[in-house]
Amino acid sequence: MKTKKQGNNWTAYYDSETGRYFAEIIYTSREGREQYNYEITQDIYSRLGTFGNDSDNEELIRTAKMTYSFENTIYGTLGPERMVWDEEADATMNKAIRRQKQ
Repeated sequence: MKTKKQGNNWTAYYDSETGRYFAEIIYTSREGREQYNYEITQDIYSRLGTFGNDSDNEELIRTAKMTYSFENTIYGTLGPERMVWDEEADATMNKAIRRQKQ
């Protein structure tokens, strides 16, 4: 099974060690940076990349459980700059990303 899928602003990962799926959406511009991490399902992972444009992929990812967000823009944030909703899932996702980069 493919362990990574990628679009313009999103990347999805399958962690074969834990059998879990994760995705991140990152926007970077001269105004700042935003990042949103999600724990997704196998169904969502299998459908990613099958749409005609990336906004449909991002909408699908956003239906999953958010585990982390980071917003730092010149316009400020609506809440805390960083928010972790599920520390265990976020830590597992970061380990999976590090393993894939090795």
